[in-house]
Amino acid sequence: MNFVIIGEAVARISEGLKQENRHVPWMKIKGLRNLVAHDYFGVDAEEVWQIMKNNLPELAEEIQTIVS
Repeated sequence: MNFVIIGEAVARISEGLKQENRHVPWMKIKGLRNLVAHDYFGVDAEEVWQIMKNNLPELAEEIQTIVS
């Protein structure tokens, strides 16, 4: 459910902020939200675990930098 919330938040970020921070994979974040929300039986648990382990900490740092 947290991936859905993160994806929804990304959808509400202004295009200007996204353009200023092109290094953040906004479309991939939104895409994961769509996958989890609409194709939950097709979600690969191992892939989700790898995203959580490898990508979320970096995303959290990027977001922290943007809002600081």
